[in-house]
Amino acid sequence: MSEAGTWPEAELTRDAFLGGQLQVWQPRQGYRAGVDPVLLAASVPARAGDTVLELGCGAGVASLCLGRRIDGLHLTGLELQPAYADLARRNAAGNRIKLQVMTGDLTQMPDDLRQKQFTHVIANPPYFDRNASTAANDAGRERALGEVTPLADWVRAAARRAAPKGYVTFIQRPDRLPDLLHEAQRHLGSIEVLPLLPRRGRLAQLILLRGRKGGRAAFRMHDGWVLHEGSRHDRDCENYTKATGAILRHGAALPFPV
Repeated sequence: MSEAGTWPEAELTRDAFLGGQLQVWQPRQGYRAGVDPVLLAASVPARAGDTVLELGCGAGVASLCLGRRIDGLHLTGLELQPAYADLARRNAAGNRIKLQVMTGDLTQMPDDLRQKQFTHVIANPPYFDRNASTAANDAGRERALGEVTPLADWVRAAARRAAPKGYVTFIQRPDRLPDLLHEAQRHLGSIEVLPLLPRRGRLAQLILLRGRKGGRAAFRMHDGWVLHEGSRHDRDCENYTKATGAILRHGAALPFPV
């Protein structure tokens, strides 16, 4: 990265998401989006005309996947790192998806953002509590993966920006679920958890949590969504389930069970 906080072109890659429906610039050495933001976006039950805020939007993958799946959304992203915020703006323009990207800290949001509420707030917070794990060498990657802002602050910020009856959706590691639930139950109702299983019979490696501002339904723990076919990966090829493949290649939805 240059002293100005931007990457030279040689330090970027242009990567295809949703089977090539999105072309996204990402740093070669920094945080690089994988399937997690794609699955997060697929799980959001948005409709045309809804407003969506992504906290910690990075290069914009989750917001852009959502915008590609559903026309007519009003998308906003908040990103702490200016270089990633610039990439998100570039990616939005390159994919012709309207995404307003603000640079700022979710604990001290820009004033105009604090005046707004959204139909949906989504986030893919850092997964790792650095009191029990090792920091990444790259500063940008570490900001994205290592928890500096407590998870509780992410939940509070998301709930505050959600409109009445609005949805808040997180993707996280299962070992962080107790912390996530503890805070979510203070600010949200109608909480649902959907485990994402690598294969049937395996432990979940990710979970999706959704709650509603002012929701009153009882807590629900759903059966797991299975990502891959078979009991093990015994061939050098992709073996996503048909439903997961439709999400990753065609931008299909990932619906919570009814």
